[in-house]
Amino acid sequence: MDRNSTEPQRAYPDALRVKHILEQMFQGYTGCLGVRFWNGETITLGRGSPAATIVFNTAKSFRNFVLRRDALHFAEAHVQGDVDVEGDLYALLMQKAHLPSLTPSMRELFALLLTVFSFNGGSAQAGDSHVPARWSKPLQAFFSRRQSKALNREAISFHYDVSNDFYRLWLDEQMLYSCAYFDHPDESLEQAQCDKLDHICRKLRLKPGERLLDIGCGWGALICWAAQHYGVSAHGITLSRQQYEHAKNKIRDLGIEGQVTVELRDYRDLPEDASFDKVSSIGMFEHVGLKNLPVYFSAVRRALKPGGLFLNHGITNDEEGMRKTVGIEFIQRYVFPESELETVSNVQRVMEQANFEILDVESLRPHYAQTLRHWVNRLEAQREKAIALVGEAKYRVWRLYMAGCAAQFENGDIGVYQILAANRRPGLADVPLTRRDLYR
Repeated sequence: MDRNSTEPQRAYPDALRVKHILEQMFQGYTGCLGVRFWNGETITLGRGSPAATIVFNTAKSFRNFVLRRDALHFAEAHVQGDVDVEGDLYALLMQKAHLPSLTPSMRELFALLLTVFSFNGGSAQAGDSHVPARWSKPLQAFFSRRQSKALNREAISFHYDVSNDFYRLWLDEQMLYSCAYFDHPDESLEQAQCDKLDHICRKLRLKPGERLLDIGCGWGALICWAAQHYGVSAHGITLSRQQYEHAKNKIRDLGIEGQVTVELRDYRDLPEDASFDKVSSIGMFEHVGLKNLPVYFSAVRRALKPGGLFLNHGITNDEEGMRKTVGIEFIQRYVFPESELETVSNVQRVMEQANFEILDVESLRPHYAQTLRHWVNRLEAQREKAIALVGEAKYRVWRLYMAGCAAQFENGDIGVYQILAANRRPGLADVPLTRRDLYR
């Protein structure tokens, strides 16, 4: 039943006909999916018992989905509440692996299209998408591909300045919004994020008295941890006003103002005389843009002392050239307007061209899949509070985005790597001969 429409249910007499056509179309489908129509009728497509059911709340939402046959439109309809998912959201996202087995005939497609054209007086209008107005400006800016400083600031604000209270609902106590590091599958998110901070500090071989720069410092977790546990002087930079305010307050509350500083600054605006022993960048370089990677790595190298260590932690793509997929387009429209991913091999190539020596590369793909599942579970557990803070549409965006990313990591479509590199100088890099010190 349409939960929003004032039209009587008898206005949709063709639901049973649609059901019959779909059952014919999905005879060879190797997956399993439930579908519930606006009149309450439910069918199972494929084989077995469905772990997830798509609920079309209106005849119009089903009509638009059939006419466009576009997964991005389906995601947008879900964000707007026209389509719901009951059961295991991950199971639904994994159904794409079964799509090649779906080969409807032209006769079946024509019959389905003919039926849905009768819904609500005809075809869908091209402009009836319900994208929130405040999301349009960053989206338009992204598609211009300018990757300017102003665009980067706007895009960072678009994503990270949603609300500190919103992120606090589902992140760990440290407010870390990057891949955790799990010692075992049952480890808590809190412990795994603390382990991640230690893992980074150990890889950088931080020593008391050294100066650490954290590019894209988030809410300040790493700079505070490194100062408290490793005795360094740490400086963080971010483009997010809300992250900056949170980090500044955290530094004050911990009483480490003389040891840790934070500022609103673009990495391209680091002072010419900036000089640090170690540099970290955790979950930030996805925002840089492929064309700006040489500029980014050159800026890091200038700020790093000769022989200094640099840890770059970020998401990568399985194909070069940033091929557009439904997942990527959804993220660019509603989550990270200017995000671009590159293969890990190409990232290392650009680093080497910037005169870095690659010392160590570690894949954390399974760790990020698990981190995202933790975040989704925690967000779902705080659903009512999240909606009160940011609205249902944004809650749905973040839930779908993080669940989709978990599925992509699990499927191997994207990866995440920590790359440890040294600013080249004559002689050997100042690191141990083995990795044993990392796992003491």
